[in-house]
Amino acid sequence: MSQALYRKWRPAQWDQVIGQEHIVQTLRNAIGADRVAHAYLFAGPRGTGKTTTARLLAKAVNCLNDNLAERPCNQCAHCQAVNQGRFLDLIEIDAASNTSVEDVRDLREKINFSPNQGRYKVYIIDEVHMLSTAAFNALLKTLEEPPPHAIFILATTEGHKIPATVLSRCQFHEFRRIPVNEIVANLKTLAKQEKIKIDEAALLLIARQSTGSMRDAISLLDQLASAGKQVTLEMAQAVLGTATNQAVLELMNALVARDPAAGLEVIHRTLDTGSDPRQFTKQIVEYLRGLLLVAVGNAGLVEVTQEVRSQMAQHAQALSIPDFLRLLDIFNQAATEIRSGWQPSLPLEMAFVQAITPPNQPAVSYTVPEIPAGGSPEASAARPARASSAAKSPDAPQASRQTEAKEPAHIEESSPQDSSLNQRLQTEWKEILRMLNQRNPSLSGLAKSSTVQNIKNNVLRVGFKGEVLHARMNQAENIKVLQEVIKQVMGVELSVKAYPISGNKSAPPAEVDSDGMVASALRDLGGEIVDVQ
Repeated sequence: MSQALYRKWRPAQWDQVIGQEHIVQTLRNAIGADRVAHAYLFAGPRGTGKTTTARLLAKAVNCLNDNLAERPCNQCAHCQAVNQGRFLDLIEIDAASNTSVEDVRDLREKINFSPNQGRYKVYIIDEVHMLSTAAFNALLKTLEEPPPHAIFILATTEGHKIPATVLSRCQFHEFRRIPVNEIVANLKTLAKQEKIKIDEAALLLIARQSTGSMRDAISLLDQLASAGKQVTLEMAQAVLGTATNQAVLELMNALVARDPAAGLEVIHRTLDTGSDPRQFTKQIVEYLRGLLLVAVGNAGLVEVTQEVRSQMAQHAQALSIPDFLRLLDIFNQAATEIRSGWQPSLPLEMAFVQAITPPNQPAVSYTVPEIPAGGSPEASAARPARASSAAKSPDAPQASRQTEAKEPAHIEESSPQDSSLNQRLQTEWKEILRMLNQRNPSLSGLAKSSTVQNIKNNVLRVGFKGEVLHARMNQAENIKVLQEVIKQVMGVELSVKAYPISGNKSAPPAEVDSDGMVASALRDLGGEIVDVQ
């Protein structure tokens, strides 16, 4: 049986470790100065070299080469034994399957025995964050004062789960995700050695799919090489289930043009060809991230072809930075929902429709054709009848209703500043509530019960159902605290006015916000306000 490529090409020398020069140099200096620590903690994403570096360190401290700077030499008996997996003083423990305190106690009993072959007995504990609290506590004393012949190397993908008491006893090294260009360069070398014919565009796709993990990248290359022929971009996309760059660009064109039909058609066509909806959504998020970098002037950080770069420049000019932030949030949420949804394409479709809908506007709008005065009876009959107060009151004079219909309700135009503040209020209201909760939890709960929040002429109007809540919010101390929090979060000084909202019918309002649906109906359809629920 052939060996997996990532195992076959595991680094055997310090200079073969990719993308972790800051750690390699520190460890080489420690070995050269013979100042090796008794405990290390390697933390970082999967496939970035934690276990490989731990094995190199174990090999270096037991190398028989007299020149410390050249360790490991891979020539002596100890180095060859480590490379072949038969070195008795290198003990690897999987913490995921040895989590109990009994396992740690067994380790403590055996650690006092002298090494069998080398100078040091090295314990590599992988996924150490899986240990139980009791097991960590049992390990503390051994980590703090181990025997002089013992070295601990703890490895984890979730460094934040390691107790502070353990961290303080270890020398900590943070492994980073490997850059795309370094992954591509290493894959080229490996493909040449293995005589794998592969297009550079396919290598770039593999590097991006691996998200900074060299092991994942080599595994994907191994998977594609199994086809036994030239690996092209199209073949890689088919095997990996990714959409083409063209599909993402077409979707962005539809998004910029606010064309729902074109966008949904792109989504359906892409998914029908076999692309994974979650993977497609991740590619959209990655493209939006690139647009954000281009928009803020960091285009050099985006690794794409020149053709895609020119398209990104056009899209970046068509949208604003707040738009990018909103779109990233929408599609990120869709990627999360796809995993648990019964209809995989639905979250992506909903995300696209939400993305092309301006903030503070209904998600779906209808275009109603204008009916000229004196239109045909058929057209008039087709138009839906609207409820009127005359239907509720048969005695109401018809002439009076016709007169009222000719006088449209007064609409107060909102200033651009008010519209901007209302948009910010919508996005930052949760943060305002969070800050309120820190200062006054009772006031935060009161604000959460409000049903209307909008700003007009630098006055925040907060509505409450019921006189009790309204009166409580209007207390001077509550108003003052809310104003201070708003200034802290939004950076503007606003007055706050609380008012009651009756659950019963009331008279039509004298003023209507020009940005709302009611104003649109009054203006475009010739409607009028006849009742308020």
